[in-house]
Amino acid sequence: MKKRILVTGGTGRFGTVLKKLKTNYEILYPNKKTLDITNFGSIQKYIKLKKPNILIHLAGLSRPMNIHDRQIQKSIDLNIIGTCNITKACKEKNIKLIYFSTSYVYPGTKGNYLESDSLFPVNNYAWSKLGGECAVQLYKNSLILRLCMTEKPFIHKAAFYDVKNSFMYHDKVAKILLKLLNEKGILNVGGKVQSVYNFAKIENPKIKKIFLKKNKKIKMPINSSINTEKMKKILKNK
Repeated sequence: MKKRILVTGGTGRFGTVLKKLKTNYEILYPNKKTLDITNFGSIQKYIKLKKPNILIHLAGLSRPMNIHDRQIQKSIDLNIIGTCNITKACKEKNIKLIYFSTSYVYPGTKGNYLESDSLFPVNNYAWSKLGGECAVQLYKNSLILRLCMTEKPFIHKAAFYDVKNSFMYHDKVAKILLKLLNEKGILNVGGKVQSVYNFAKIENPKIKKIFLKKNKKIKMPINSSINTEKMKKILKNK
């Protein structure tokens, strides 16, 4: 009997990429009306009907980053309370929960962050994702992925030369995800440590170079790069 996977936020950017993968799993992608993460009863009803073995929680509020400053209530409702609801529903039926967090939960000053390093988000988006992590941490049948990923092609016309991270494109993350379904705990997922500009330049040689130090109003970590040795070791054994 093949595993049935429920994906929240399946109509979003990453969910759209995930749908394109060929897999032997039965994967469900309910829309927001069918499964409302802010409504605990809605989640319970859908889970009771579909009986998934695994729930991949993508749903939430992300961009633009400043929406988490302008609409704090929405950020809390979707990213924190919504994730709490999902976690409680998974606990009721002992469903494996995989939560998509972000590498921005780290302080973003020195880079090369390990999963065990201290956390200190630099913006409200990352705080909201860390709030979700707090709930998921209480539930041991879970996997928290601290991701550094973006769409392909790179959506911006310019990229920061003085900002380092570990970007990986959505399509590559999607392939990795299906190899991590049985893992538990916390795992950094991302690519090579480099400047955002150098990452984007690979696919777009004409990308413009900009500097965070000249855009101080933007709340972005200067170096949120992550150590992915744990991820590489797991994938090597698959």
